[in-house]
Amino acid sequence: MNDTSLAFKNVTEIAEHIVEVISDSGEGAQRCGQSLGSIAARMGIGIWTVEIIPAEIRPPARSVAGASGNRIRLGAGRVTNGGDLTNLAVAFNEQVLLGRVRDGELAPGCTILLESLWRDHSDPTIRSSYLKTVEQLLGAGYRVIEIAMGRECAAVANAEKGKNMFALGMLCSIYSLDLKLAQEQMALTFGKKAQKVIDTNVKLLDAGYRWAEAHLDFKYRIPAERPKEAQIVVNGNTALALGVLASGMEICAMYPITPATSASHYLSDVFEKVGGVVHQAEDEIGACAFAIGASYAGKCTVTITSGPGYSLKQEAIGLAVMSEIPLVVVNVQRGGPSTGQPTKAEQGDLMSAIFGSHGDAPKVVMAASTIEDCFYSVITARRIAETFNMVVVVLTDANLATSQQPFPRPQFDPAWMAPPTDQSALPEGLKPYDWDQATGLARRFIPGQANGMHTVTGLAHDRASHVAYDPQINEEAIHYRSLKLAALQRTLKAPALFGPSKGEMLVIGWGSTKGAIEEAVEMLQGEGHKVSSMHLRFLQPLPPGIKEAMKGFRHVMTVEGNWSDRPEDELIDESNRRYSALAMLLRARYLRDIDCYSEVRGQPIKPSTICEVVRRKLAKPKKS
Repeated sequence: MNDTSLAFKNVTEIAEHIVEVISDSGEGAQRCGQSLGSIAARMGIGIWTVEIIPAEIRPPARSVAGASGNRIRLGAGRVTNGGDLTNLAVAFNEQVLLGRVRDGELAPGCTILLESLWRDHSDPTIRSSYLKTVEQLLGAGYRVIEIAMGRECAAVANAEKGKNMFALGMLCSIYSLDLKLAQEQMALTFGKKAQKVIDTNVKLLDAGYRWAEAHLDFKYRIPAERPKEAQIVVNGNTALALGVLASGMEICAMYPITPATSASHYLSDVFEKVGGVVHQAEDEIGACAFAIGASYAGKCTVTITSGPGYSLKQEAIGLAVMSEIPLVVVNVQRGGPSTGQPTKAEQGDLMSAIFGSHGDAPKVVMAASTIEDCFYSVITARRIAETFNMVVVVLTDANLATSQQPFPRPQFDPAWMAPPTDQSALPEGLKPYDWDQATGLARRFIPGQANGMHTVTGLAHDRASHVAYDPQINEEAIHYRSLKLAALQRTLKAPALFGPSKGEMLVIGWGSTKGAIEEAVEMLQGEGHKVSSMHLRFLQPLPPGIKEAMKGFRHVMTVEGNWSDRPEDELIDESNRRYSALAMLLRARYLRDIDCYSEVRGQPIKPSTICEVVRRKLAKPKKS
C-alpha cells in the first residue's frame, strides 16, 4: 500500500477521545503521552494526561503489573479530569495491555494498536501468549490492529527503541494534529541532547505519521480554538515548584519520595537562578528540621513530601506549632498505609494532616483541586504561614502530581512575595509571645533584632518564652494558638456552589476530585436531576457558609478518594460505619446526616461512577 492510498479517507469530527500509550518501563510511553498532550494543547485542544506508573522502579518486562505509560484525554473544550474509559490504546506488548483490560479501563469496542513483533518471537511461550491474548481481545469485541512498530523504526532510523516516537507520529495522524508543531515539540523534548538525537526522533515521528496516513482507515478531528492568552502545560508537581518560586520562598528542604520527588527535580534545575536553595536532607525528619531552622532565621521555608514522609515529620511539625514558626508543608498524597501504593492516587491523609500530632497542634490545612491551583495554593500558604506564624499544610495527590493540563500563564504579582525581613529594633518590653487577646497573633521575632533576645523552646512556655508548667499558662498558650485558626476563618469566603442553591442533592468534595465531580453534576443536571456541588479548598479551618448551603438540599454526600465502609456489608450499620474523612468532619461539625461515596482503587474517580452513585442515592426513599 503506498503513502497516498488512503489520503482521501473520511475524517470524523468528535468532541473528545481518550487514548492510552502503554509499554514496559523504560520504553518511553510516558514521554510519548506527555508530548501528545503538549502538541494538542498548543493547538487549542483541551487535555488532561494521567501517568500510568508501575509500583516497582523496573518491573519485569512483559508483565501485567508492569504497565507504564500515559492516558491522555483530548477534548473540544476545557478538560478538567481524566474522564471515563479509553477509546484507543497503543500497546508495545500484549501483557501490559492485559493489565489495563483487567482493570476495566478500556471502553467496549476500543481500538488497539498492538506491537506485533511477538507473533514471530523465537520463544514459543511468548508466541503462544501473544496469539492467545489477541484471540481473547478480538473475542471481547475490541478492534486489534497489529503493527510491526519495531521493524518500521529499524527500517527508518536503525532505532528499534524509538517506537514511542513512531507511536506519537501515528497519533498525530489519527487526531489530525499539526505535524510541524509535533516536530517542534521534539526539539523541546530532547533539547538537552545532541542534534543527532533530535533528528533521529523527528525521523521516527514522521515515519509513524506517514504509516498511519497510508495504512489506517480512520482519522479524527477534535475542534480546537487557540487560546487568546498565553498558556503553560505542566503537571501538578511542576506547578507546585513554580508556586514556590513565585511565593518568594528561598529554601526547599526535602527527601526524595514518590510521588513528590519531581517537584524537587524541577526546583534543582531552576531555583539557584533566582537565589533559591534545594536542600536534600539525610531523611524526612532532617528535612523538616532544616526547614524549621531556616524559617526561624527569618524567612518562610517549604518542605515537600508524601504520606510516609509526612508521618515522619509530625514531631518536628509539632515543634513549629509550639514555637510558632511559619512553615509550609506540602503532602503529595499516595496510597497507604505503610509504603502502600507509592505510585497510585489516594486522599487518605486528611485526618493525619489535621489531627496527626501528639497534643493539640493547630495547623492550617489546604487542598489544591486543580493543577493551576497547585501553583496558587503554595503562594497562599506562604502568605498565611507568615501572617499567622503557623504551619500550613498543602495537600495534593498523585493524580494532580503527574497529570498535565494547560492553564493561563500566571502574571507575576509582587504581592505574592514576602516583604523584606524586618531587622529593626523591637519596642522595649515586647515579649516574643505577646498574644493578642482577640486573634492569638503575636509579633514575629527575628534572630538578631535588638531587644528581641529569647530562647526558643518546644516545651510549654509563657509569653516571654520561659519554660513553664503552670496549668494556667499552658492553657493560655493553647488557647491563643487555637484562636489563630478562628481569626483566619473570619477572613475566608464561603465556597461557591456549582449549580443552583436548592435541589435534591449537594455533592461536596476536596482536592483532585473537583473536575470529575463537576462534570458528573453537569451530566446529572442534563438528565433533569436537581444536583449541585461544592468544593472545599480549606479543610482547617472550614470556611463559613457550608451549613447554610447544605440547608438548600434534601441529601448531602461527599465524594472522596479514601476509605468508607460499605452500607451493604452485613456487619455495617449506623452504629459502626466508618465514614470517609470529609464526611466525618462535616457530620461532626454540622450535626447533619451526610452520606459518602469513596474509592481507594489507586486511580482517579470517574465522572460516570459519580453519576451512577448519585442516581442510586436519589432513587432511594429518604429515611424518616
